[in-house]
This record gives sequence, C-alpha cells and structure tokens, in this order.
Amino acid sequence: MPGKHVFEYAVVRVVPRVEREEFMNVGVVLYCKKLNFLQAIITVNEQRICCFTNHDEAQNIKANLRAFELICHGNAEGGPIAQLDEASRFRWLTATRSTVVQASKVHPGLSADPQQTLVKLHEQLVL
Repeated sequence: MPGKHVFEYAVVRVVPRVEREEFMNVGVVLYCKKLNFLQAIITVNEQRICCFTNHDEAQNIKANLRAFELICHGNAEGGPIAQLDEASRFRWLTATRSTVVQASKVHPGLSADPQQTLVKLHEQLVL
C-alpha cells in the first residue's frame, strides 16, 4: 500500500535491579495496524548486561527477552498471550510493569515502510 501509515513503537529495556531504576535499551517493538505489522528487534549484549548483574541472572534475562520475541511474533512457544491478535499482543508487551524486561511509553509515527523504520529506530536507540 503506497503512502505513509501510522505506527506505534516502544523501546524494550532491561532493568536488572528495578529498585535502582538503572536500565539499558535492548530492543524496539513496532506495530502498524493498517499493514498488520508487529515485529521486534532485540539485541542482547551479555557483556553489558553482566555489568549490571551476575552471569546467572543474565541468562534469565536472555530467556525473558526470548519469550518477549516469541510473543511478539505470535509463536506458539510464547504461550497463550502469543495466540492473541497483533494489537492485543502489542498492548500486552508494552503494558507498564515493574519487571526486569520493560517497555518505554508507546510513541506514534508515520512510515511508508515499517520494517525499515524498525531497523532505523533500533540503530538509533539500541546500537
């Protein structure tokens, strides 16, 4: 479909010690209703995560991020939430929570190519 479409995105964060409120950006999730597009790019830098926590917790964080990706992509291994429609999965993934894996507030935008926009946001906000 030609033209620009409304999309929403959030930055995916790791907050190893919620009480300290320290976090690092590890990914971006982007949803475009008009194009039935819901994708995430997650980059796990285990060395950086280990600066905030120990190796065992870093492994748990990696598993949590993998679950985030499975849910985002609607993979059955992601459990019942992964079976919801795209809009519901996006809302669930970006809901405010006090856990080790969090999403920023949702931000809107316009894009002709959501995949390209996702890559660009990931480069700007994570890498």
